[in-house]
Amino acid sequence: MRILHTMLRVGHLEKSLDFYCNVLGMKLLRQKDYPDGKFTLAFVGYGDEASNTVIELTYNWDTDSYNIGNGYGHIALGVDDIYITCEQIKAKGGKVTREPGPMKHGSTIIAFVEDPDGYKIELIQIAIQGS
Repeated sequence: MRILHTMLRVGHLEKSLDFYCNVLGMKLLRQKDYPDGKFTLAFVGYGDEASNTVIELTYNWDTDSYNIGNGYGHIALGVDDIYITCEQIKAKGGKVTREPGPMKHGSTIIAFVEDPDGYKIELIQIAIQGS
């Protein structure tokens, strides 16, 4: 078994696709409209679905916002240089909600960004340049 995808309900598909593809650098892998159900599914990720976990963006045509609630945590992405990544995200109009720095009670360098619907994405520095 393996994790295939995480599904997020989004209020504006084009804004979400712009964020995940243009700001975070993912690729739109596939997208399909379901007119009878009045929804669209779009799958984005850093690699093909056959060997990578991806994100399913579900856009219900009659809903433009959701209450995220307090049960959702975040999606985590590993990055090589968290400081450069955050600057690039801000330059592309993305919202960094926690600047890079050590996590509380630890030494791992993390940051948080937020997508157009308010979903949190944690960035984790997985390597230090030059080491």
